[in-house]
Amino acid sequence: MATGSERRAFGSTLTQTQVDEGLRSYMLRVYNYMGSGLALTGIVAYVVAHTSLYQALFGSGIGFIVMLAPLGIVFFMGSKINTMKPSTAQTLFWVFSILMGASLSYVFLRYTDTSIMRVFFITAATFGAMSLYGYTTKRSLARWGSFLFMGLIGILIAMVVNIFMQSSVMHFVISVVGVLVFTGLTAYDTQRIRQSYVESDGKSVMTKKAIMGAMSLYLNFINLFMMLLMLFGGNRE
Repeated sequence: MATGSERRAFGSTLTQTQVDEGLRSYMLRVYNYMGSGLALTGIVAYVVAHTSLYQALFGSGIGFIVMLAPLGIVFFMGSKINTMKPSTAQTLFWVFSILMGASLSYVFLRYTDTSIMRVFFITAATFGAMSLYGYTTKRSLARWGSFLFMGLIGILIAMVVNIFMQSSVMHFVISVVGVLVFTGLTAYDTQRIRQSYVESDGKSVMTKKAIMGAMSLYLNFINLFMMLLMLFGGNRE
């Protein structure tokens, strides 16, 4: 969000109402990108899981590349977004969403369709409530950042360790802590994205900010969904 000095600088041409309308338009663009990305991921995941594409990808070394590629795109966009064209950022975001869909296609083979839908709606409700809180609260959530980041690192380490331990107790703990961390990150990132809005930004900068904000919220949603699915998902027979 714009600072007081920025508002004064633009006070002659923009009223507070116009600033608020610009902020709402910006946040709507973020959510539209995020929602479109999630929809694309879901469609790709379903198609890959129910066609020969799954065996073609994961029956070879290509599947490993597909699973790692989204992480590479996240790091690449994070480091190059300032010098990147908006059209390039948009293309990478759609490619990222497609690759995420392919890498998550196993969900449709491991869990029942009913449990996937149930967990999806639980995730959507939780995400919506926390994102709304992050958008509307007057309380600064900045102090949450370091705590949540440490929690995220802890989850990643525990998941790697549990690959070798195969502990059901640790699996449960990781899922519960993961739900708490990504629920908190949803509120934190929403407030951070809201505060990043500056009414003087040009169209190019605004678009790239919206895409990066959408990617942050997208990742929170997907990870929250996966953690809840680990807790409440019904395995296929």
